[in-house]
Amino acid sequence: MGILKTLLRAFTWWDGQTLNTQLYTWRKGVKVGEDAQGNRFYRTQDDKRRWVIFNGECEASRVSPDWHGWLHHTYKEPPSDNPLPHKAWEKEHEENLTGTALAYAPAGSIRKGKPAERRDYEAWSPE
Repeated sequence: MGILKTLLRAFTWWDGQTLNTQLYTWRKGVKVGEDAQGNRFYRTQDDKRRWVIFNGECEASRVSPDWHGWLHHTYKEPPSDNPLPHKAWEKEHEENLTGTALAYAPAGSIRKGKPAERRDYEAWSPE
């Protein structure tokens, strides 16, 4: 099973890091911090490149707005060193749920068990 896992890591990126990313991180990466979901953030010594190693599925919406800003050089210092102030009305970060069982389904959606009863609609029928 170890050989299969190694081959999958060599050719897939959607479930963790590839071997190339692991080698690059080992050679040039400086760990900057970790978020609440266990994603690890790295940079090069000269701070020209920044990247994330996901803890589980590689989904960009799993990166919080604070870390996203740091990854894209919006903020010089990472949130682990200089946390951003948050307002009382801000919600906690939530990943994109599109395509999952937890995705939003409006009333009348075919994903709901039984369609909602509608009295404001009359089906058209040809005469």
